[in-house]
Amino acid sequence: MSQVDPGQGGANNSDGLSPQGLAAQAAEALTRLTGVDRYEIAIVLGSGWSAAAEQLGTVGAVVDASEIPGFTQADVPGHRGQLLAVKLAGSGADALVIAARNHYYSQRDAAAVALPIRMAAKAGAHCVLLTNGSGAVRPWPPGTVAIIEDHINLTAASPLVGSQFVDLTDLYSQRLRRVIAGLFPDLPCAVYAQFPGPQYETPAEIRAAATLGADLVGMSTALEAIAARAAGMEVAALSLVTNPAAGTSAGGISHAEVLEAGAREGNRLARLLAEVVPALVAATC
Repeated sequence: MSQVDPGQGGANNSDGLSPQGLAAQAAEALTRLTGVDRYEIAIVLGSGWSAAAEQLGTVGAVVDASEIPGFTQADVPGHRGQLLAVKLAGSGADALVIAARNHYYSQRDAAAVALPIRMAAKAGAHCVLLTNGSGAVRPWPPGTVAIIEDHINLTAASPLVGSQFVDLTDLYSQRLRRVIAGLFPDLPCAVYAQFPGPQYETPAEIRAAATLGADLVGMSTALEAIAARAAGMEVAALSLVTNPAAGTSAGGISHAEVLEAGAREGNRLARLLAEVVPALVAATC
């Protein structure tokens, strides 16, 4: 298991709280608003994955993210801006569904990106499943779901500051990747490169990412994964290919294309997560 975050991790917020202090305050508000004292797992829903929450089990509470200290209203179409407390079907374990991702491009603040993850850790979650939508550097068609096995952080940022020397060798847990692959052996493994955004990448940037070893590109996940590992959480991640990356096919890229791919695949992704999440809980409890 990874090292435990000692509570440095970024600049103070406007109220004078450290990132860890703000995360603790957010977790207290989450407990009060949902009535759940401890979560077994957190699931972050990215582009294309928002239909999954209700199929994981019984939704006990839905909280608007703006009610939680440090969160803001969702500013990206396709993101719900909500936190859901879900009682998983079968096991009855409590899952926190985060449909309120803080994107780095919104504030250029890695501590803000890490807040939902740190809050989940403070609320007891020892495992996190990150999901996203991505552009394919490889010739993988839209609708492909890949297991993220590693990442390349191209944001030039980190949610950690100071002497937090966190080992990222097994950042995307090999053990949890085996659990997912055991359920869905046809899913490819991928290296994901996070760009800062919000602009899409240029063809030259995609060629550079391919040279570095990236299979997929996007604007989330890497900073969250780092924060989760620093907080002692075990990390798994899945990516939905929503479009070919720039320069790998004819035509351009639009956010409408991303939303359309998510809408087409929503039910399939929900069924996939309905199998994956309980298996991850069983493996980490």
